[in-house]
Amino acid sequence: MVQIGKTCKLEVVKQVSFGVYLNAHEFGQVLLPNKATPKDCQVGDWLEVFLYLDSEDIVIATTRKPLAQVGEFAYLKAVATGPFGAFLDWGLDKDLLLPFGEQHKPIEEGRSYLVYVHVNRADERIVASSKIDKFLDKTPAHYEVGQQVDLFIGGTTDLGYKAIINHAHWGVIYQNEVFQKLRFGQRLKGFIKQVRRDSKIDLVLQQGSKQELDKNAHIILVKLKQAGGFLPLTDKTDAEVIYEQLGMSKKAFKKSIGGLFKASKLSIDDDGLRLTEAD
Repeated sequence: MVQIGKTCKLEVVKQVSFGVYLNAHEFGQVLLPNKATPKDCQVGDWLEVFLYLDSEDIVIATTRKPLAQVGEFAYLKAVATGPFGAFLDWGLDKDLLLPFGEQHKPIEEGRSYLVYVHVNRADERIVASSKIDKFLDKTPAHYEVGQQVDLFIGGTTDLGYKAIINHAHWGVIYQNEVFQKLRFGQRLKGFIKQVRRDSKIDLVLQQGSKQELDKNAHIILVKLKQAGGFLPLTDKTDAEVIYEQLGMSKKAFKKSIGGLFKASKLSIDDDGLRLTEAD
């Protein structure tokens, strides 16, 4: 199904001097201007494009990738304000309107804001809203413990980081379980730690499963070999240093080196880790 504000694959049906026309089904033939048309494009080719409205509210296509599509959250910079609201840079020629009525608080030019991209049903225009909670799913979440999910970092609390799960629910990553730098607007994978009785959701960035431990152990052995058989890392090393060098949490590191030690793959000394002679 072809939708405004979504990426889709459409067939080239006509070539003109200023671009090509695509078959957008219920929207008819939609122009893809020359500046966005791939070289050597021919009638019959299928192109992945994003559909939106131009300054005259005509459906138009682009091969550029917006920072967010309809139905997604994004952290976008306000580039201007006007009589109808603020305008956000979402990676396309035409900026995205954040109407006054959809602003959680007054928007300042030059600052970035967490917004939800949607279609205003009154006029079918793509707009943004910073009133985030009204677009999140209010029904109880049905996630499984350990389930991998898509996360969007949307804020902080006294406990840690707030993240939007699968563009649907709020969750929290506790500060004492974060072993990497996180930033607003960052997209990454995570795991469900638990869904509490009050329906609040706890998240972790590393699962700690056997598969994860095996992967971490492999990383440690590879790093040891690359370093000539010695790494100055111990269970007393700062968590940020461990993550910077190995890309894993301190908890995962300690579990992995314990398993490698039991398997006689390495020795754990006061000054660091050493590969055994067998390796």
